[in-house]
Amino acid sequence: MSESIDRRGFLKKSLAGMCSAALIPGTAKASLGGSRGPEAIPSLASRTLGKTGIKTPLISMGTSEASSVDLIKRGYDSGIKLFFSATYYGQGNNERLVGEALKDLPRDSFVVGTAATPEGFNPREGTPPKNLTARSYMKTAEDSLKRFGLDHVDILLLPFADKKELVLFDPIVSAMTELKKQGKIRFVGIATHNPGGGALQAAADSGIFDMAMPAFNYKTKDLETVKGSLAYAAKAGMGIVAMKTTAGAAQDKNRTQPLNITAALKWVLQNPDISSIVSGMSSYEELRKNLDMIKDLRMSEQELKDLNLADAELEPGLYCQQCRACLPQCPNNLDIPTLMRSYMYAYGYRNVGQARHTLDAVDVSGRSCEKCDVCCVTCASGFDIKDRIQDIVRLKNVPLEFIKA
Repeated sequence: MSESIDRRGFLKKSLAGMCSAALIPGTAKASLGGSRGPEAIPSLASRTLGKTGIKTPLISMGTSEASSVDLIKRGYDSGIKLFFSATYYGQGNNERLVGEALKDLPRDSFVVGTAATPEGFNPREGTPPKNLTARSYMKTAEDSLKRFGLDHVDILLLPFADKKELVLFDPIVSAMTELKKQGKIRFVGIATHNPGGGALQAAADSGIFDMAMPAFNYKTKDLETVKGSLAYAAKAGMGIVAMKTTAGAAQDKNRTQPLNITAALKWVLQNPDISSIVSGMSSYEELRKNLDMIKDLRMSEQELKDLNLADAELEPGLYCQQCRACLPQCPNNLDIPTLMRSYMYAYGYRNVGQARHTLDAVDVSGRSCEKCDVCCVTCASGFDIKDRIQDIVRLKNVPLEFIKA
């Protein structure tokens, strides 16, 4: 493929062709009336979010795929209480969207969380930036607060916290402590793609963190180890909100093997240590299905069968375990886990904007895969690494104005 690619060709021949609506700002918006008062909001099945004391519905809204204020308001009207964003969603525009949706509602009737990435953080290394200071991380969080337009953010998450060195890094801990002292945030937590790797236990032992957002789904490897880590954190008082709960939301890029999403979400909520699951919702239909799902968590024989079949699919799937075993194998030092996340966002979640943002964090300027006749990397999940990288890096050639912010 040539270095440049026109928009029409990309839409026809690539991942964006499957989800072209995601490339057009404002697509799928709807007009709703104003939100109802808190007294009219339905009560949903809930659990307590650890030592925060927050009574949270079993379903929370991940807003990265939300395209309108109205969808977020509909979630609130339906009884959802927790709304999660991130500084890197839409280059901060998602936080503005969430703030706009919630600004006229009673402040004590909802909980807002956001993930703030430390300036200069390299996801490939996963370790603290050498020059990071408490003041610079405080500014990152304060800028986020300004975008929300709220007087405080309830939960501040440290994302990509897969190593204990990052979790316990003094400038970050000091910044979070000071932000809590100033009343700018209420609770702090970590988000981790590798909950069995030691970072979650380190966070629990520190006594500093109030909650965690770990990746957890029916395809989780070393399941008993991960479940033990979740139980350890919960016993220490940390509230657990699970993410990546649908394991990529599809079994293959062309969606020829559909996934029973309801079964996948129910499976996660069978674990009593999980207070809620954060689900990215891009439509009213997805919202409705999620709300229906938590009405009855009992899993039918067919749902269990569907997950067993999905787990034994011939295709290796779209979900990357982020085990990082691939990193030392690549002679070009590519950040393969991040590239695989971008691939999953694009083909699994059909979130092209997030796929592009994730891709932009990786240096692929040298077209490194083209230098290798045979890929040296053996993926633990069976991915064809070279094929997936060459596929997803084409998104770099699509002008940003054609991709949803």
